[in-house]
Amino acid sequence: MAKYMILIYGDAEQWDAMTAEQWDAHNAGHGAFVGKAGARVLDGRQLETAPTATSLRADAHGQVHVTDGPFLETKEGLGGYYLVEAADLDEVLELARLLPELNYTHSGLEIRPVVERE
Repeated sequence: MAKYMILIYGDAEQWDAMTAEQWDAHNAGHGAFVGKAGARVLDGRQLETAPTATSLRADAHGQVHVTDGPFLETKEGLGGYYLVEAADLDEVLELARLLPELNYTHSGLEIRPVVERE
């Protein structure tokens, strides 16, 4: 079995504008995903919005600079993740289609295999 990271992106302003009822429906979608995935979900968390991020980057002289916020200037920020174990990418894609972020035009998913080193 391989491990995959499902990264969830979205526009924080859009999330902040959701009503309690919309959040209930959204959270029910995540419940359906976790229910279907079962033990294949190894971890998963919602993250604070991108403006709360702290980024580190080294310059050409090796000096490390710390800045507030994410690296990129974009409306979509990383909002959460799931670490899942699956036989192959097709299995992860089938599960990921259950996530409610695919119902919004301001959000989406990125799936990456996790590198396993011995």
